[in-house]
Amino acid sequence: MKKTILSMVAGALLMVSCGPKSTAVTGPKYTASEQLVQGKTIFENSCSRCHKLPDPARHDDQGWIKTLSRMAPKAQLSDEQHQMVYDYLISVNKK
Repeated sequence: MKKTILSMVAGALLMVSCGPKSTAVTGPKYTASEQLVQGKTIFENSCSRCHKLPDPARHDDQGWIKTLSRMAPKAQLSDEQHQMVYDYLISVNKK
């Protein structure tokens, strides 16, 4: 019984340690125009590989957090790139 519990705990720890290491975007971080331009470039180059680019006004700030949290891993964005794309999108979003 102890071996089973120990094996389960070890397995759970292994799965957690192998999981994604991203930090969630919770709000704007970058406001410098250089970083916003980088975010635009990343958005245009990474997202257009798989689909038509969505209109930044498609979502409000919270909607973009949800959408990018789902899409950034598929686009293989680093945490910094993810943040820059989010900051670009909300900087041009009219919502």
